[in-house]
Amino acid sequence: MIRPSTRVRYMAGMVVDSTGSGMYLPLSLLFFHHVTGLPIERVGVIMTAAALFSLVANPIAGVLVDRFGARAVVVGGYLVRAVGFAAYPLVDSPLTMFLAVALVALGDGSYPPSIQSFVAAIARGADRDRLLAAQRSLRNAGLGAGGLIAGAALGLGSEAAYRVIVLVSAAAFAGAALILRTIPVPGGQDRAAGRAGAAGTPAPAAARGSGGYRLVLRDRTFLALTLQNVPTAFGYMVLSVALPVYVTQELDVSASLVGVLYAVNTVGIALLQIPVTRRLIRYRRTRTVAAGAATFGASFAAFALLAGVPVRPVALAGVFAATALFTLGEMLHGAPLSALVSSAAPEETRGRYMAVYQFSWAIPITLAPAVLTALLSLSPVSMWLLLAAGVSGSALTMLRLEPRLPARAVHARVPEDPEETDTEDRRAATATQKAGVE
Repeated sequence: MIRPSTRVRYMAGMVVDSTGSGMYLPLSLLFFHHVTGLPIERVGVIMTAAALFSLVANPIAGVLVDRFGARAVVVGGYLVRAVGFAAYPLVDSPLTMFLAVALVALGDGSYPPSIQSFVAAIARGADRDRLLAAQRSLRNAGLGAGGLIAGAALGLGSEAAYRVIVLVSAAAFAGAALILRTIPVPGGQDRAAGRAGAAGTPAPAAARGSGGYRLVLRDRTFLALTLQNVPTAFGYMVLSVALPVYVTQELDVSASLVGVLYAVNTVGIALLQIPVTRRLIRYRRTRTVAAGAATFGASFAAFALLAGVPVRPVALAGVFAATALFTLGEMLHGAPLSALVSSAAPEETRGRYMAVYQFSWAIPITLAPAVLTALLSLSPVSMWLLLAAGVSGSALTMLRLEPRLPARAVHARVPEDPEETDTEDRRAATATQKAGVE
């Protein structure tokens, strides 16, 4: 069972990280526009080009995790981002802006595979689900708090506020690195990495990641698990990309409502993610993830139906109901899927596995602004129905994959001790074939 001190330190690191991120994210474009004087469109192009470095950092981070341990890569990524943010006030041209943003992008790209591997190293079984749920809850709260702090600072009308905000964000990443560095890792990757670094003591072949990414690419079940997430990852992006355009242009709703809808989502997750996850642990992760994807599908279908509602009060009520449904889907889907994927990956090569899986998020996140806005311009209703069909396909695929996944991934309460796993895998695999949910 995860030690209370470990949980507290991890959560403290997440709060510091997310508060700093929340301060900067709402004004990322505005900061460089203010500092460099470049047109906002050009700032966006430069930031997008530099952000592509995050895609390069992702597979590199997977190798580094398997070589040096997840904690070292998480801490290193935080420090890289701290240096990048500290350099932001020094930006005075398009070139220096590109270099600073690229540095931060490298740290950003290393984060998802390393933090998922780190959570898998410090928490097992149902503890992993609980820790991921608490992380999602506190990160939403931290992002919201950071946004409020940034808004208050900018409201003072001081030009120095922009620079103070990015420097505080840099300090937050450095602080998160210091906090997570103190968390002990019980065996696993970090210990194997330490043995590998000892003089004259070679690491086991598995720990060295013999075969590289070919090991992951030969695992058809894990590749299918990764691919099924792509439609749902596109679905996650509607709140920030498609929904604001849809409700203001198609439903003729005030732009002020967009912030309220975002608050419904973030506050709902911050308040309810932990109690919801506590009740879901008794069920198979695959069933919970599938239910979350199906709930996403229902919310997208509801948004599509609103296009034909002529009565404005009814449409407004429908927007809030569909957003609440979307938030429920996120609570059902997010934390259990993260726990399932990290549990499905072999411990010795978990970094590479998480890096490959992360592409199912990185690619949709990169393409979503262009793809979703293009679909909106063609047919808003068709966009929602296409998204609904995609996430429904993900739900069905998850259920079909269930018998092929390790029992430790499907069942939160199956122990992950190597000495117990084989017996429990056989026992739970038999149970998985039976109808119904535990």
